[in-house]
Amino acid sequence: MARHGMVATSQPLATEIGVATLRRGGSAVDAAIAANAALGLTEPTSCGIGGDLFAIIWEAAKERLHGLNASGRSPLSLTLAHLASLGSFIPQHGPLSVSVPGAVDGWFELHARFGRLPLRELLAPSIDLARNGFLVTPVIGAAWAAGADFLHAAPGFADVFMPDGRAPAVGEPFVNPALARAYDLIARDGRTAFYDGPIASGIQEAVRGNGGFLGTEDLAAHRSEWVEPVATTYRGWRVFELPPNGQGIAVLQMLNMLEGFDLGSMAWGSAEHLHLLVETKKLAFEDRAKFYADPKFGAVPVERLVSKDYAAARRALIDLKRAAPSPTHGDLGVGAGDTVYLATADADGNMVSLIQSNYMGFGSGVTLVPFGFGLQNRGSQFALDAKHANAYAPGKRPFHTIIPAFAIREGDALLAFGVMGAAMQPQGQVQVLTNMLDFGMGLQAAGDAPRVRHEGSTEPTGEPPFPGGGWLHLEPGFDEAAVEGLRQRGHRIEPHGGSAAFGGYQAIKRDLRSGVYLGASESRKDGHAAGH
Repeated sequence: MARHGMVATSQPLATEIGVATLRRGGSAVDAAIAANAALGLTEPTSCGIGGDLFAIIWEAAKERLHGLNASGRSPLSLTLAHLASLGSFIPQHGPLSVSVPGAVDGWFELHARFGRLPLRELLAPSIDLARNGFLVTPVIGAAWAAGADFLHAAPGFADVFMPDGRAPAVGEPFVNPALARAYDLIARDGRTAFYDGPIASGIQEAVRGNGGFLGTEDLAAHRSEWVEPVATTYRGWRVFELPPNGQGIAVLQMLNMLEGFDLGSMAWGSAEHLHLLVETKKLAFEDRAKFYADPKFGAVPVERLVSKDYAAARRALIDLKRAAPSPTHGDLGVGAGDTVYLATADADGNMVSLIQSNYMGFGSGVTLVPFGFGLQNRGSQFALDAKHANAYAPGKRPFHTIIPAFAIREGDALLAFGVMGAAMQPQGQVQVLTNMLDFGMGLQAAGDAPRVRHEGSTEPTGEPPFPGGGWLHLEPGFDEAAVEGLRQRGHRIEPHGGSAAFGGYQAIKRDLRSGVYLGASESRKDGHAAGH
């Protein structure tokens, strides 16, 4: 709890740097940029300047939300025909999976509108940490070891992320002077250093030198886009997400369907409760696979998808006693990922909900040795069917999983929140919100509560659904009666595979009557919330 500001991230040093930024008079956006830069150093297993960024900003003076889509586009020189000649799907790693990294441009867009302190001051703590080292924390250390086992032979990866030929151990110091150099260039020369200068040239060399297509012309053409958040209502709150090419509206679709059920009358964690979470997810994800894509390349029926009448029609398909074996998308006439989410808030009431990612762990594996960071593999999320809404095209933004969220209860409270973890993100956001709004849990408890994860839906890449309705993972904490009740309804239960499969949550809530901030950071991550 704090009165003057709050920061919640998935790594303690990043939270510390964000809070210090607020204490120096920085805005919520300044704190978010400073914390994100720190996470790019301390949690390269999830994020970095080789990835993309999305944000929702609450501007207190105007009582207005702003949305930023800072995701990058596919290479202009790479064609669908070439990719289709190589196979049915784009490789998940390697140079063909690389799209333009949008995070740095996102920093500059955010800073130009809402920043107070010089960017050099925001990057200085991370530059110092990169040169002098930080101690690797437990959750990140485990992900680092797993990533190194898989990507050790990727171009440049071991040179940057495996000093002495291995991943750094938990508690061991790690230095990255090459990333300090990149941050220093960005602080000195602005976005030009990344998109038109030496870093852009380094990206082209790393990608094209290993058989890829992304080049300096793609980077020079990149610009972020300010967008209007999309909203629905749920239990007296307005919940906001960003429009596609992301999956945020899946949250709104699920909430609209769940609104027709009295969840609060059910026992939390019961088979009845969990069944409804899963069945609404299945229906929303079929629409996600069919319709969500870059709206610049074809109309996405967002208004219809998030409408109450459409939700009523979809809700009617849910059998309360039986799992749907083969749900399909609506008639409109039209995997595990790693991410960091952070929330910040300042003394003036401004709040930021920001999410940033390489996509799958370290991303593509293609790493810029002179600059100490890897490139995302978000380009692997295109479909190769030319008729698909998310079909690959040059200069197109791929389907995106990372989604910041915001919620408002008029005159009462503001809530910036997010849940990391690819397809778990909409499921996790809905579970956190319903924990609070239907079951009365507090900000921290709502995130710490055990979660259910459904897998096996149709994918936006064109991958078909798993036969029989997919399967469920359940975290420890649900009683056996609930598990057996799900089995009786026809759900297939599989081992849960560790807490990393269930995402990671941070949130900041502001009580508008008292002005007090509450911060939360769940136990599945290394981070924490702190204020001043």
